[in-house]
Parts: sequence; structure tokens; C-alpha cells
Amino acid sequence: MMKLRRATHLLLPALLLLPAVHFAWPTAEQVNVEAAALPDAALAPAPVAPSAFLEEPAIEERAEAPLTLDAPEAALVEAVPYAPPGTPDPEPEPAFTEQTVTVASGDTLLGLLTEAGVPGADAHAALAELLPLFPANRLRPGQELLLRFDAEDETRLMALEINPGPGHTVAVERQGEGWQADEARLPEHPHLAQVEAVVTGGVFPALVNAGLPANLAYSIVRAYSHRVDFQRDLRAGDRVAVAFERMRSEDGTLLRHGRVLYAALTLSGQTQEIWRHEGPDGEVGWYDAAGRPLAGGFLRTPLNGARMSSGFGPRRHPILGYNRMHRGVDFAAPTGTPIYAASDGVVLSVRRERGYGNVIRVRHAGNTMTLYAHLSRFAPGMAAGTRVRQGQTIGRVGSTGMSTGPHLHYELHVNGQAVNPATSRLPAPPALAGRALLQYQTARTDLNRQRARLARGLTEVALAPQ
Repeated sequence: MMKLRRATHLLLPALLLLPAVHFAWPTAEQVNVEAAALPDAALAPAPVAPSAFLEEPAIEERAEAPLTLDAPEAALVEAVPYAPPGTPDPEPEPAFTEQTVTVASGDTLLGLLTEAGVPGADAHAALAELLPLFPANRLRPGQELLLRFDAEDETRLMALEINPGPGHTVAVERQGEGWQADEARLPEHPHLAQVEAVVTGGVFPALVNAGLPANLAYSIVRAYSHRVDFQRDLRAGDRVAVAFERMRSEDGTLLRHGRVLYAALTLSGQTQEIWRHEGPDGEVGWYDAAGRPLAGGFLRTPLNGARMSSGFGPRRHPILGYNRMHRGVDFAAPTGTPIYAASDGVVLSVRRERGYGNVIRVRHAGNTMTLYAHLSRFAPGMAAGTRVRQGQTIGRVGSTGMSTGPHLHYELHVNGQAVNPATSRLPAPPALAGRALLQYQTARTDLNRQRARLARGLTEVALAPQ
């Protein structure tokens, strides 16, 4: 009986699943009449087959087995995430069409958008938000612009993306009636690298040919120009070495070059080492092993990539044809070469003079003055009273006035007297001291330790994050 009751217990739920039908219980008379009409065999109980009921363990196994579907039935079942009643249907993703535009020489952002069919009002509004993050002068041939348009209106710009460099994306996107700009950068991991070269034809070309980016090579030339006269001091066989940062992504992709951290220039067997140092006020300078700064004083060569074409002292004037005192030094350079302020100071005059042509005079501390003549043009903002910093561009090389070709005529005056800029010794700025010196020496020692690893054959070493 226990087995029968258990089987009945399992069958009842199944019966409940059958389609609903109209059912009426028969009366006693109907039962007796129908039973009398049946043969005796029909009234005998049905024999029970051994397998008609499952043994108790088998029943329990069936009850505990998970519900499974055959493959055709399972294919009809789709997983749908549960959403509470009243949840609104998700909005469909907006449909876009995309267009990639490659920048060619002479292209502008506004011109590229106009050529792509973007209305002028949209183009100006989008660029007004984009330019603070991506100035127009950073546009380079070969860069690509990704433009997204509304799929239903191919002139309606929805977004613009550009990659200024590896791992760096700048974008502007339509937000309602306005625009919003944003930028993203991959995390950068600094590595230390070093290049070395024999100086042939100048420090700058030697470094560039060795693999140092041009802007970093310029920074080294300008740093050493405080102490080195590149026209007189360089000899065959001189060497230069520079340690600098390479910024890489997590997977090792080169994202950009970082800062120059160290340089060594060997002239006639004597090595001059310098290290980069940033003070607590954020001002960056170059210092020697004792903490003495290279900056300060005066630049002996206030422009890059030039050669001295005429020295200080009496000479035969190339135009007038007679001997007269040459009160400065001349540097031959291509027209338009930047000219730098030799030291911090205040502009005294910016004007055109008969012999000098376009000329700038700058007053400096210690009753000194510098003069820059034959300029093709002045830098924007140059006027009497303007304060300038050492190394700031103040004009461009030219051939105005009494000149036989493009060059810079450079004079240095002390107490009203012209002196030789190439040989005059001027007061040096103070060296680091106290806590500032201790911080500098600690950083210098750590950098030298990393450089020693490069000397053992490594091409790069990872640096601690800034």
C-alpha cells in the first residue's frame, strides 16, 4: 500500500495538468445497470505488471532529476532578463554612419569639415569646443579624423575624433543642442633610454642621427650654450651622450618621448655632465655635479645651428671697404632662424636703424645690455618695456640694414662698453644649497644608478612612475 500511495501521490499532479473537461459523477442506478451489462471478464481487476509502479528509490530519483529539454525545444527558449512591471523599454542605440578623413598638407580642421558636407554653423560650434584640447597648429599631415553622422541626415555631424599621438584620443560629441569635448590617454609608464654619438657637423645633427627627437636635441644645445661656444670649442672626435624618457603603454607600445634627464658633452677630452632639476616652485634648470646652474649669465650663442662668420675686434668692413671696430660677433644662419634673449631682461627698444636694420636692445641686471641686429622680423609682443626670459624668442634672422647676407649681429655691453661675448666672464648665478641641494643630489644619485644598468647592455630600463 505504501508503494501504491506514493505512486498515486506522483500521478495526481500530472492529472491536474490535463485539459479541463466537463465531468459528472454517475448515479447508483447507472452504475448497477452498466455493470450488469458488462461480461464477467470486464469486471475482473486488471493484473498489475511488475513495472507498472516504480520502486521507491527510482521514484525518488525521478522526482529529484532536473527538467531538461530536447534540442529542438531548447532552441525555442530565449533568455530574457527580468524587468519589474512598469519598466520602460530601453531606448534603441542611435544609428550613425562613419567617415574617415586623412589630413593632407595645407588642410585645416574647418576646411575638412566643410568638404565633408558639415554645415558651417555645426562646424564652427564643434571646433569651438575641440580647439582648447586640440589647437589647430597641432594638425599634421597623415593624421586621421573620424567623423560620425546621423544615419538619417548625412550632413548632421554627431561626433569627431582625432588621435594626436599613440594612446591619445581627442573627441567632440553633440550633446542636445550643444557640444562637449573630451580627451583620453592610455596610462603611461616611463622608461629610461640613452643615445651616444661622435660629434660630426655639430651637436644637434649628431644627436638627431643617433635617434634623439629633434626637440630634445634642441633643448640640450640650448642648455650647453650657457657654457660652450659651439663655433670655437668643438673638435673632431668630441662626443655627446643624452639620457631621456620614453613613455610606453602597458603592452610596451611607444606613446611619446618624455624629458631629457641627463647629458654629457666631451670636448677635447674634458667631460661636462649636467642633470635636470625641478625646484619646489616648478622651475626647471640644468645643474652640474656640484649643484651649480648652467642658466643665468648670458648665452654665448643666442641661436641654434649657426656658425660664427665674423668675430669681435677690428676688421675690414665688407660693404664700406675700410677698417673699423666690429663691436660684436656675427652668426650666419638661414633667414627666419629664431633668435633668443641671451639673459633675463627688459626690452629697451624695438626699431629699424640705418646700419643695423631691424634691431632689438635688451637691458639686463648688472648694468649690462645686449643688441641683436639685421633681423627679418620681431617676435610678436616685442616692445619697449616688455620683460623677456633667457632663451625666449625675440626675433628672426634676416639681412636688413648694411648686410651682405642673412646673419645675426650680436653685441654685449657692460657699463656702456662693448665687450667680446665669446670670452667675457660675467657673474654666475648662485648654486643650490641646503634642502634643495640634498634633494637634487638624491635624485642625481638615483638616476646615475639607473644609467649604470644601461651601461651593462640594456637598451631601456623602467623608471618609477612620476
